[in-house]
Amino acid sequence: MPILNFGSMNIDHIYRVDHITAPGETIASQALQYSPGGKGLNQSISLAKSGAEVYHAGCAGKDGSMLVDLLEQSGVRTDYLKTVDTVNGHAIIQVNREGQNSIIIHSGSNGALTQAMVDETLDLFRDDVLVLIQNETSQVEYIARQCAARHLTLAFNPSPYSPELESFPFDAVSYLLINETEGFQISGEEEPDRIVDYLLARYPHMHVVLTLGSKGVLYAEESRRIHQDAFRVNAVDTTGAGDTFTGFFLGLTVQGFPAEDALRFACAAAALSVTQIGAAASVPTMAQVEEFLLTGK
Repeated sequence: MPILNFGSMNIDHIYRVDHITAPGETIASQALQYSPGGKGLNQSISLAKSGAEVYHAGCAGKDGSMLVDLLEQSGVRTDYLKTVDTVNGHAIIQVNREGQNSIIIHSGSNGALTQAMVDETLDLFRDDVLVLIQNETSQVEYIARQCAARHLTLAFNPSPYSPELESFPFDAVSYLLINETEGFQISGEEEPDRIVDYLLARYPHMHVVLTLGSKGVLYAEESRRIHQDAFRVNAVDTTGAGDTFTGFFLGLTVQGFPAEDALRFACAAAALSVTQIGAAASVPTMAQVEEFLLTGK
């Protein structure tokens, strides 16, 4: 089954800092790096590196040709990606000594996706496709409603969470991939099992994938729950780790991997990603993940 990702694309400006800047504070950065990113682009590259057939749809800015090239070089199909006459989306990222980050996003071209573009793209796919969205582009609610109307499988990573999602049609979502903060924002619950209870009580058809940072991930569907531990590594930069996990989990799922195996490989891929600087640049290959699981390196 192919995956169609209506995804954001950013040019990341990564500043290495001693600590994350506090309100009213001015600090000097130790280094500056430009890197491709955006949750959509990161997830498309991760999907492709997991071995999945993936199409990236959406909008690139007039300065975003390097991002399109990177997608294609990574094995992602860009047939349904349009270039628009505006600046590309970008992110300002602070990374501190411990590898933790703080991110500001400007939507740019990511906000140029229209309903007509969505319809034009979805018209080309039948029901044998998994559609993936995040919350960094325009038209996310429209895409969800169209997937429901067309009986398409939808995976949603509602990040970054925003108040507009309170009216989002979550009943259209088959795979919901969230972290603990997003789980609390959606459910009002703090405990992982209670977050899952809340979601499955309302959407019993849903597959919930709740990432728990260093505590691993909790996967839940109506009939079972699975906990997968995180792998311990020396973190350099956590930027994009969640996107790496999302891409590997969904990519392996559509390739027929059992949930237990998809979770294990996805957690290993995320662990490897934090040992490198950058977002898209840190996504490992399937061969690297297999080697890590075999040898721990």
